Amino acid sequence: MKNNSVYRHFTAKEIRPSGWLKRQLAVQARGLSGNLDRVWPDIRDSAWIGGDREGWERVPYWLDGFIPLAYLLDDEDLKSRARKYVDAILSRQKPDGWICPCPDAERRSYDVWAVFLVCKALTVYEECSGDERIEGAVSEALRNLKEHLRGSTLFNWGQSRWFECLIPIFWLYDRTGEEWLVDLAVTLSTQGLDYKRLFACWRDREPRREWSFQTHIVNLMMALKSEALFSRVSGEDPDAFAQEMYGALAEYHGSAVGHITGDECLSGKSPVQGAELCSIAEAMYSCEILFEVTGNPVWADRAELLGFNSLPASVSEDMWTHQYLQLVNQIACCRQKEPPVYLTDGPESDVFGLEPNFGCCTANFNQAWPKLALSAYFRSGSGVVSSVLLPSALSCEIGGVPVRIELDTEYPFRGELNYTVRTEAPVDFAFGIRVPSFASSASVDGKAARPGSVFQIRRTWNGAAEIHVSLAFAAKLNPCPDHMVCLQRGPLFFAVPIRERVVRREYEKNGVKRKFPYCDYDLFPESGWNYAFSSKDFAVRENGVGVHPFSRAQPPVTIETRMARIDWGTMAEQPDVCLPAPRERVPLSHETVRLQPYGCTNLRMTVMPYVP
Repeated sequence: MKNNSVYRHFTAKEIRPSGWLKRQLAVQARGLSGNLDRVWPDIRDSAWIGGDREGWERVPYWLDGFIPLAYLLDDEDLKSRARKYVDAILSRQKPDGWICPCPDAERRSYDVWAVFLVCKALTVYEECSGDERIEGAVSEALRNLKEHLRGSTLFNWGQSRWFECLIPIFWLYDRTGEEWLVDLAVTLSTQGLDYKRLFACWRDREPRREWSFQTHIVNLMMALKSEALFSRVSGEDPDAFAQEMYGALAEYHGSAVGHITGDECLSGKSPVQGAELCSIAEAMYSCEILFEVTGNPVWADRAELLGFNSLPASVSEDMWTHQYLQLVNQIACCRQKEPPVYLTDGPESDVFGLEPNFGCCTANFNQAWPKLALSAYFRSGSGVVSSVLLPSALSCEIGGVPVRIELDTEYPFRGELNYTVRTEAPVDFAFGIRVPSFASSASVDGKAARPGSVFQIRRTWNGAAEIHVSLAFAAKLNPCPDHMVCLQRGPLFFAVPIRERVVRREYEKNGVKRKFPYCDYDLFPESGWNYAFSSKDFAVRENGVGVHPFSRAQPPVTIETRMARIDWGTMAEQPDVCLPAPRERVPLSHETVRLQPYGCTNLRMTVMPYVP
């Protein structure tokens, strides 16, 4: 079974964040991600480490992001706390390989989705730490899974997410070459949900107020990479199904800012339907895997759009709280009246808090930034490609020669990128630089580069060499449903920020305390939001990037333009939710308004009409 990936990933041993990315990861480490094992019972007292709280997906979800965060920051305290959990998990693995905290008598009713997830997290730990115990533990767990599936077929989440197990399966196969792993991959694919058939007969173009595994947004965002992963076994085109699936979802359920709506199942194109935070994290990871496997730059483009817009908008700038659901037009974040506007989620889903609606996102959002950082570079044959354009450094060997590549940039807030390539001896290799498709034009050392491509520089590198990339961004209004538009400039979308009144709520529920800074926060509007675009002149101001890169108060870039006040209105049954489209489009007055990046807002208006 040949590895068919165009690229190969590096690890946290080889990639180091710098600049604003390092500050963002440090903010994450100081927030919920770095403290869940101290403040949240489902991690602190989990059955995975001998406690009495949740013993299924939450600890593996958290570790999947906490481990690379610890090693990217090279933080000894974080690393030691990650090891505590890994030690506990490995010490409790049963002699027959069963790895999850489940009584033997309950194995048949235990959803093995957690097996996939913990094996995936353990492989990340091995790549970061070099722990020699991991290969044997993962092998035993997967052998046990193979035997388990002979008498207990996949169901529920394991059936919907079968392909996630291909990641540890292939990781182990590349080390051992053992053919039983291929058999396990085929078993999973035959017992798992067939997404190719689902979309060949797709009947979910319209949103429905009903919950199902087939329309669950997180399942679908994970499944984008399903056939690309399985193509290693099937030999089929790794890109074709992902493009078909994404195209269908975007056409009928796409949001204005490059994501797919789902609250919690597919929910159409309205700007007041939500997108689950887990779906953002998983869509990013799928896009990163798809770029690695297929080499198609469009997947790196999509990962950037998610990471620079939807992700920071769903999490407070200090990363102590998050939303379960994010709205493109979000004029308040508070408990809605029953029934909520969301089709399959609860009334507190857009509140910023510790675990609004469900705690899955509390554990799972942690992977998004670290894994995006790990996608800054990929190995390309004997060379390197700079993929997701993040300030960072890569240290690796090419042809036995130590090589270091550094990228100094404030992208996505600015369009200048400065690379330094250092080698300790002459070595010939190709260095590729992905040129994002949302640049209006680009140049590499003064030579024109085509947006949407990978610009290749092949030479014999010796000593230090500098490369300058210039990306031009044009502010433009993109068409949206109901004759409305949204503003995009390069990889960033822009929104009218709404000044907020914050109501802090500290309380205890089901044995879980919410207290500052990880309490719940209701946000209410204290400035106007009923706007329409009325000009196509956009004045861009680029500012420095601060300690909080996605600062609400001091955004790194802003755009001023002339806008009109209009009569918009709110829903009669939900006065804290604006109407999907305005009641009237007649200008009531005009003023100059400062818009800021979507990811630098809590309350916002993004999709608005154009009224000349």
